[in-house]
Amino acid sequence: MSNSLASKLLAEFIGTFAFVFIGAGAAAVVGDGVGLPGITAIAFAHGLTIMVFAFAYGTVSGGHMNPAVTVGVLAVGAMRAGEAAGYIVSQLVGGVIGALVLGAVLGGAATGLGTPALAHDLALGATTVAVSPAAGFVIEAVLAFFLVTVVLGTAVAGRAGNLAPLAIGMTLTLNIIMGGALTGAAFNPARALGPMIVTGNLSDAWLYMAAPIVGAIVAALVHTGLTRLARQPATTAEPAQPVQTPAG
Repeated sequence: MSNSLASKLLAEFIGTFAFVFIGAGAAAVVGDGVGLPGITAIAFAHGLTIMVFAFAYGTVSGGHMNPAVTVGVLAVGAMRAGEAAGYIVSQLVGGVIGALVLGAVLGGAATGLGTPALAHDLALGATTVAVSPAAGFVIEAVLAFFLVTVVLGTAVAGRAGNLAPLAIGMTLTLNIIMGGALTGAAFNPARALGPMIVTGNLSDAWLYMAAPIVGAIVAALVHTGLTRLARQPATTAEPAQPVQTPAG
């Protein structure tokens, strides 16, 4: 393994470890049923962690810290398949180790370790809502679509310059404010799988693995399509030619 690749994989491991330890840790400490203020605190814990580690490691590995982001970057041709596979393994291992350390400092898995779950009997206005697996899949996929779209449009395309980590962190924060009470708003297989493995709660694990990947691929397709459209020169209509008629 080259030193360059090793440094990238280590950066992805550390960043994902921190993301799960802090983000899932905040979810475990704040707990369920805390309303918008609690969800906002959890959202900022995740968003700020991604932002600061993207600033720290963006020039090393790109600061993905999410297998869905890596799949999106791979799909637009901005990295090689072998490198992407290494990223994903490092992220998943970082997520599991982060959850293990979190469980150790919290005295075990009884807190749930911030494991994402579909809402049941969630009070919304005058009614209660239960999020079905199908609805949860759509929510997680759409949230991943938003995140990967911002990553591709800022960090990969270079449109936001040095502010790309800020845009990415704020996108993640806003996503969790919207979806946190509905699905736990993981939209990151490493963030979901780490606590699930440590707690032994693999309920709907397929959803939290697959939905973000689907959202990432759709984001990559849209990004590629928009990029190609933007590169096409605008067409102008040719001036109408006068119709020649035989002299009468």
